[in-house]
Amino acid sequence: MNTLYKPIGMLVGVLGGIAANAVFTQIWRRASGEDRAPSATARNYSWQEVLVAAALQGAIFGLVKASIDRAGAAGYQRLTGTWPDR
Repeated sequence: MNTLYKPIGMLVGVLGGIAANAVFTQIWRRASGEDRAPSATARNYSWQEVLVAAALQGAIFGLVKASIDRAGAAGYQRLTGTWPDR
């Protein structure tokens, strides 16, 4: 049964990444008033601004992705009766 979950898990993971990016983009726009977060090599931003943006992005990405992955595993268990051990 876990073989069946692998492609589902990959799809859920990709969707989680897309959702996490969308959530981060919205939060960054509201917090900073800018459309894009600074990249690590952006010259016009301070170290603090770049590191805060990266930390926020990482936290949001981790939270959203873990939530979606967990929901996907729980849904798989409801459908099959087994938890997808990876």
